[in-house]
Amino acid sequence: MTKTLDLGCGPNPNNPFNADEVYGVDIREDIGRNIASADLALDPIPYDNNMFEFVSAYQFIEHIPRVIYAPNHRLPFVQLMNEIYRVLKVGGVFLSVTPAYPHNAAFQDPTHVNIITEDTFIRYFDDTHRWAKIYGFAGHFKILKQEWMGANLVTQMQKVLPPAA
Repeated sequence: MTKTLDLGCGPNPNNPFNADEVYGVDIREDIGRNIASADLALDPIPYDNNMFEFVSAYQFIEHIPRVIYAPNHRLPFVQLMNEIYRVLKVGGVFLSVTPAYPHNAAFQDPTHVNIITEDTFIRYFDDTHRWAKIYGFAGHFKILKQEWMGANLVTQMQKVLPPAA
């Protein structure tokens, strides 16, 4: 029985991998069954470790701030990537569909506070470069595919175990 989690889903979670069970997380409360309420800029994903084969984020990542300074210094985007890694099973796939630089869609919505580029996932969250490690990223993702779909950057990443020391 496969399970998928859709982040920022509203009342209708996406199921791009045709999983058997569909869950969601949204900032709003009381919007449907299998949809938990959480502000993922501040809160952890409210599901167990290694629970999902798939996690998706459609038009969502760009709304998660890179840095928050009040009341303390936090890195919500890096923390969210750690959370996605935590809830995925080994071999599980994360799908991000987000407006990205250099397209206007990345900038025109005033709630877009996290501008993604073609190098964001490939350089900072992959299993080779892992540049986000210096900011507290603990995961390892293998980049499966990245392509443009209009103004949206579509990225698929697979949770892999860290290399043996």
